[in-house]
Amino acid sequence: MQHRKKRKKAQDVQNSALMPLYAALDLGTNNCRMLIARRTRQGFRVVDSFSRITRLGEDVAQSGRLSEDAMERTVKALLVCAKKIQNRNVTFVRSVATEACRRAENTLDFLNRVAEETGLDLEAINPEEEANLALAGCASLLSLEKPKALVFDIGGGSTEIMWIELDRLGDPHVVDVISLPIGVVTVSEEYAHAEEVTQESYQAIQDHVIKELRAFNERNAISHDVANGMVQMLGTSGTVTTLGAIHLKLPRYLRSKVDGMSLPFDEIHRVSQKLAVMKCDERAAHPCIGTSRADLVIAGCAILEALCKLWPVGELTIADRGIREGILLNLMRAQE
Repeated sequence: MQHRKKRKKAQDVQNSALMPLYAALDLGTNNCRMLIARRTRQGFRVVDSFSRITRLGEDVAQSGRLSEDAMERTVKALLVCAKKIQNRNVTFVRSVATEACRRAENTLDFLNRVAEETGLDLEAINPEEEANLALAGCASLLSLEKPKALVFDIGGGSTEIMWIELDRLGDPHVVDVISLPIGVVTVSEEYAHAEEVTQESYQAIQDHVIKELRAFNERNAISHDVANGMVQMLGTSGTVTTLGAIHLKLPRYLRSKVDGMSLPFDEIHRVSQKLAVMKCDERAAHPCIGTSRADLVIAGCAILEALCKLWPVGELTIADRGIREGILLNLMRAQE
């Protein structure tokens, strides 16, 4: 019996090694991130990953163009991704770019340069597809207890918000989606003075976000459903995962602790205000923030607090998953 178990385990390992690998690359306004995974019965298992802050969208809101320095930083990161894909003999790959590449007038030149220097076929996707990929990646965290949901992703250059209805089986259906050209990078560039967001700017960011969402809120009667206790909220972004880690007082960021956790709105406000009064170097010293995000996290907190004020659901489910996971699941389903 023991020998049979050992042989079966060895055969399972061998079969797993023969299964194709999938890669999903998400190039955002601020981050370049990639997952390489192998399919399992429960979904997939990550075998390699990559994440680097490249700030591709730096100054795009002002200049309308991707800068040479930003493109150079990003191409270097993409070369690392391409090498990992090659070394791992990945079979199926999808690489997407979001708001910075949607907005910049020299995007086509950049995409051609990426293809030439890295071999990656990078595609700039529209806001609706970005939102749908994020939803596909984190939908398993939605609860069956409430029939409607607000799902959002606060990115570097934009914030996508989806209004979702769940069927009897809990499958989500997108009723409406909005993409605001408001993200942690663009907001920080517009509202931060000497790398700090003042209390006046913090309030101005919230007012701006709420104003931009007014029509979306009214045409879907979201506030009415929130008041009747029918709505849950699910967020996926560096902002919400950072706040979750700080709330848990983690000595360093741990995805296993943060992904899927619930965070009350009053705690979101408490942690956000605590961060807002800290200096940039103090935030940089925090193990769950670091130097690369210290100047951006306050903008994210302001955007998040605006959503909480407009839609007082009461608690937020945090997802440390999103576009990359959505890409992987879609790639795997396509091969069924």
